[in-house]
Amino acid sequence: MTTTERGPQQPARTDVDAAFLGSATYRSLGEQTLSPAEERFEKGRRTIGLFLAPAVTLVVALVPLDLPRQQHLLAAILLGVIVLWITEPVPIPIGGLIGIGAIVVLGVVPADEAVAPFGSTTVFTFIGAFILAQAMLKHGLARRFAMFVLSLRWVGTSTYRVVIAFGAITAMLSAFVSNTATVAMLLPTAIGILSVIAKLLQSKGLVEQDFDPLRLRVGVALMLMLAYGASVGGLLTPVGTPPNLIGRGLIEEATGERISFLDWMLMALPICLLMFCALAFVLLLLNRPEIRRIEGVSEYVRTERAELGRFSTAERNTLIAFGITVFLWIFPGIIALTAGTESSLYETVSGRLNEGIVAVLGASLLFVLPTNWKAREYTLVWSDAAKIDWGTVVLFGTGIVFGSLLDDTGLALTIGEGSADLLGLTSTLAITVFAVLLAILISETTSNTASAAVVVPIIIPVAMAAGVNPFVPALAATFAASFGFMLPVSTPQNAIVYGSGVVPITKMIRSGFSFDVLGALLIVVLLPVMIDLVLGTPGG
Repeated sequence: MTTTERGPQQPARTDVDAAFLGSATYRSLGEQTLSPAEERFEKGRRTIGLFLAPAVTLVVALVPLDLPRQQHLLAAILLGVIVLWITEPVPIPIGGLIGIGAIVVLGVVPADEAVAPFGSTTVFTFIGAFILAQAMLKHGLARRFAMFVLSLRWVGTSTYRVVIAFGAITAMLSAFVSNTATVAMLLPTAIGILSVIAKLLQSKGLVEQDFDPLRLRVGVALMLMLAYGASVGGLLTPVGTPPNLIGRGLIEEATGERISFLDWMLMALPICLLMFCALAFVLLLLNRPEIRRIEGVSEYVRTERAELGRFSTAERNTLIAFGITVFLWIFPGIIALTAGTESSLYETVSGRLNEGIVAVLGASLLFVLPTNWKAREYTLVWSDAAKIDWGTVVLFGTGIVFGSLLDDTGLALTIGEGSADLLGLTSTLAITVFAVLLAILISETTSNTASAAVVVPIIIPVAMAAGVNPFVPALAATFAASFGFMLPVSTPQNAIVYGSGVVPITKMIRSGFSFDVLGALLIVVLLPVMIDLVLGTPGG
C-alpha cells in the first residue's frame, strides 16, 4: 500500500493522496491492510481458486456434451476463467490472458482471430479516459470539483447524501451521454470526494493513522453507485446505451412496431426510478459508510478551497482537454435529440465522433498544451500516462474477446435455443423470464452491447415459434442486457470503477448479484405493465 509519512515517536500516517494516485485493481495480501479474519478468507479464496479453475476447465472439457468441439472447449475455458476472476489466485487481468492463451493453444480459434477484439474502440475509451483522469488527479482538478460538490449545503454534511447525489447525477447524465463516458467523466471527482472523506476520518481519529483508504466501505458504495447508476440511467432513453438502439432496431424489423423517443422514456421512467431507489438502499445497507455525518466538513472544505487558490496553468489545460472531450462525447446525443437517430447527420456525426477516438484525442491534448512553453513542459508527460491502470484495459479487452467468441462460435445461440427447447417455453411470461435471465447471464461475461446483439435475435424466433408476439420478450431482453452488475467485464463502467482499486471483486459480486435479481424482477413485473399503458397492445 502507498504509505506513509512518519514523525518522531509517531505511528506511520497514510498519505491519502498518494494512495489514490497510485491505486491498482489487484493487490497482493501484503499490499493491503487486512484484519486476521479477512486475511484468512482471502488466503482461502485465492488458494481454492488456484486448484478449482483448472479442475473446472478439465472436467467440463472431458464431459461428453452434444456440442461442436469449438463450442465445447470455449465453454470449458470460459468457466475456468470465471473461477479465476472470482477467486483471484492470480491478478484478474492475468486470468483473462490465461484464458486467451488457452483458446489459441487448444485450437478454438487462431491467434490473430483471438486477439483481434483488443482493437475495439471501447479499449481506446478506457485508455483516453484513464489518462484524462490521471491529469485531473495529478493537478488537483478532481479535488477542486470534489470540494465544490461537498460545499453544497444539502450534500456535503452526509456521506449517505453524497453517495445518493452522485448516483443521481450519474443516472441523469447517462440518459443522454454514453454510460462509459459518464463514468469516466465523474470518476476523478468521486475519487477526490473519497480522499476528502478519508482525510476527515483520519484527522478525527476515526481510523488508524496507518490505514488503507482504498478499503473504506463508503468508497465501495460511492464507486458502485457511480457504475450502477450509469447502467440504470442509460435505460431511460433510446440513445442512453448501445443495447437500446440495437434492441429497438431489431424489434422494429421483426414486428413493425416503432418505439418513439417519448414512448421509450415513459416506459422506462418507473423502472429506472424504482431501480435507483433499490440501488441506494441496498448499496448503503451492504456497504454502510464508516460515518453517517461528516462533521466539520464546511470548515474543512473552506480551508482546503482557500489552499487550492486560483486555477493553475496545468489545471486550466486539463479543464480544456476534459471540456472538449465531454462536448464531443455529448454532441452526437444532441444531434439525436434534434435531428433524430435515423437522420444522415446523426449517422455521420456518431460514426466519426466515436467515443474511443474522442477519448484518445482528448487525452492527446494533455501532451501538447504547455505549462511552460519556454522550457517545453506540457500538462502531462508519458511517465504520468504509464501510471494508469493498464490491468483494467487488459481485463476488459479479454472480456470483449470472450463475448465475441460466444457469438462467432455460435455457443450463445446454442445455449439460447437449447434452453428454450428444454424448458418448453410457450407463454409470453415464460419467454420474457427466459429472455431476461439469458440477457443478464450473458452480459455478466461480456459487454451489455454484445448481450443485446446476441440475445434479442435469439428471443424473437423463439417467441414466434411459440405463437407469441415477440415485442415484450425482446424489449425485456434489451433492458436486461444493461443489468450485468457482478463482474468488471460485465460493462465498461464496472471496469472503470474497478480500475480505481477501491472496489474488491468480492464486494462487486455480492452487490451485483443483489441488483441482478432486483433488476430481473422489475423488468418482468413492471415492463409489460408499462408497455400496455404507453403503447396499448403492440401488434394488436
